[in-house]
Amino acid sequence: MNLLPEKLQEGRHEPLGAVARDGGINFAVFSEHAQQIELCIFDASGARELRRYPLHGPHDGIFHGFLPGLGPGLVYGLRAHGPYEPMQGHRFNPHKLLLDPYAREIFGRFSWQAEHHGYEQGHPDGPRSLDSRDNAVQALKARVAEPLLAALSPRLNAPRHAATDVVLYEVHVKGFSMQHPGIAAGLRGTYAGLASPAAIEHFKSLGVTTLSLLPVQYCIDEPHLAERDLHNYWGYNTLGFFCPDPRLAQASHRDDPSAVLQEFRQMVQTLHQHGLEVVLDMVYNHTPEGNEFGATISFRGLDNKSWYRLVSDDNSRYENLSGCGNTLNCAHPRVTQFVLDSLRFWVGELGVDGFRFDLAPVLGRTAHGYDPRAAFFTALRQDPLLAGVHLIAEPWDAGYDGYQLGRFPGRFIEWNDKFRDTVRDYWLKSGVGRGELARRFMASSDLFQHGQRRPQASVNFIAVHDGFVLADVVSYMHKHNHQNGEDNRDGRNGELSANFGAEGPTDHPVILATRARVSRAMLATLLLAQGTPMLCAGDELGNSQGGNNNAYCQDNPTTWLAWEQAAASDSLQALVAELLALRRQEPLLHHGRWFAPSPGDAGDACLTWFNPGGHQMQQHDWHDSGNHAFGAQLRAATASQPRLMLIFNPEPQTRAFTLHHGPWQLLFDSSRELQLALIAESSPFIVPARALLLLRRAE
Repeated sequence: MNLLPEKLQEGRHEPLGAVARDGGINFAVFSEHAQQIELCIFDASGARELRRYPLHGPHDGIFHGFLPGLGPGLVYGLRAHGPYEPMQGHRFNPHKLLLDPYAREIFGRFSWQAEHHGYEQGHPDGPRSLDSRDNAVQALKARVAEPLLAALSPRLNAPRHAATDVVLYEVHVKGFSMQHPGIAAGLRGTYAGLASPAAIEHFKSLGVTTLSLLPVQYCIDEPHLAERDLHNYWGYNTLGFFCPDPRLAQASHRDDPSAVLQEFRQMVQTLHQHGLEVVLDMVYNHTPEGNEFGATISFRGLDNKSWYRLVSDDNSRYENLSGCGNTLNCAHPRVTQFVLDSLRFWVGELGVDGFRFDLAPVLGRTAHGYDPRAAFFTALRQDPLLAGVHLIAEPWDAGYDGYQLGRFPGRFIEWNDKFRDTVRDYWLKSGVGRGELARRFMASSDLFQHGQRRPQASVNFIAVHDGFVLADVVSYMHKHNHQNGEDNRDGRNGELSANFGAEGPTDHPVILATRARVSRAMLATLLLAQGTPMLCAGDELGNSQGGNNNAYCQDNPTTWLAWEQAAASDSLQALVAELLALRRQEPLLHHGRWFAPSPGDAGDACLTWFNPGGHQMQQHDWHDSGNHAFGAQLRAATASQPRLMLIFNPEPQTRAFTLHHGPWQLLFDSSRELQLALIAESSPFIVPARALLLLRRAE
């Protein structure tokens, strides 16, 4: 290392973080309430602190400085001086080394130590006391990153699928390939493994367009998991918002943050070359620092009152809209800037194609509750770099009035849990009426047909990482989460599911046949519905998690896809591929506008609902709770006759239908009982039990 200079030059107030430039390194750190921030330089091992420099400023809330003659690889941390007054929201403690929130590389391995807390544990004053032990040896540190070459933008070869064509595939980087026999052992569970030829072949054979990755940003395990030697497998505990998680990189790369970054970037580029988009699940609602009993690792020590939402009448406590102890204060301009800077980094430097925002209402929380016109949303929609990427909201958080389905602005599309619950209830128990299924199948116009929004705003799913996977939806009546170590108290109670006569695995042929039949019908409903479909990785394999509906801490075969079942589930994979091929071939199955209720209305495509007798559904039909079978005919805008017909029969027995406007050609039968053949007009047509059918009018 070059000799450290005696003084820190003033430097620039932007960009935030540490940036190698102009023959040195520029540092810029935000804190609205600190009195002084020190830059602490460490040796290459991170074990010995070499020098401290007070940063210049603050200027407009930014402390800054420039170290000449130094470059990438420099290891550093921060110390913030200011009042330690928890009742006023201030928790400055210069004895604690802090991680730069803008760190591009994180150095060291984190373990929970008492010294990481800003207060003295066991003290009578609790979190209002001050801990004077220095934690620098154990603390995570930032390392100055090598600037990425800007000559070749990672977005140059990025595919851009039309909104009507997008099919999402929610997948965990590690879980997808960890047990895949066609992927080299050293690549399993890694970014490189997700972009391996075998993985890409699987994605393309299914027909999905967009991989929605569970969190890949640098995260740490919660204290209660560390105590039980468990890990946060899902990754919803982000600390490094500018760093790919090294745990998902190849073993030879994990101790080299720059190698991790390059592996991630190469994964994105390879997937792009094969026409696959990459969307990241982002957790901007909380940090691992937790509530007032949590540690001081970064944000809390730099400016607790600005970074977090605090209880108005007691600033020593945190609003917990995330359910994880604290909530980032995205209403603060600098926090908004931080989130946008992070998003731009992942798009501009690593090439990703969009984001799914975990607990997204937090991003729009103001002093008066959720507001779709909040400053963050306004800034996001105006950002030129982010204008072309996917924006997906999980439209609920854990706070008051946190359920905001249908209320996100602009280009956002939203996870639609009403679709999930309706489809499950309809096929498992006939627990909802025909009207509710029709509404959800046609993209939930009651939620999304406003403000120029399109049907694609509804992200339809029947299973995701959180909750039962599809195989468990049809195999378990109750959650089985004992493996998580919380006495089965965690996870959602009363999840819509059915076991059809046996809880969990069984060799009873009738039960197995029924489970398979209902699974196929639900998959067909998902993939033929209007809106944006989202598959949960492994559902096409019949993958089970043993009834665990909250497997966030199971980094083991419980959550790793069971590829040995793939041969037995070939028919299910083929069914998904067949359905998505039909979706691509038939424009009416992924229509970009809302359907008109009758021909000629607004000059657009229309649909007509009909009962098994072949008559158009009337008011009394929709409210007939004793009958659940029905159908729909879809007609193009300029056509004189309907082109497609869908028939739904969730009952455990066959049902006779009268068909008009025929003859019809059977394109798909989820029951797999019928032969593909012509069906004459008006003749009684026997629809199999628990089946969804797709027919096309024969010319």
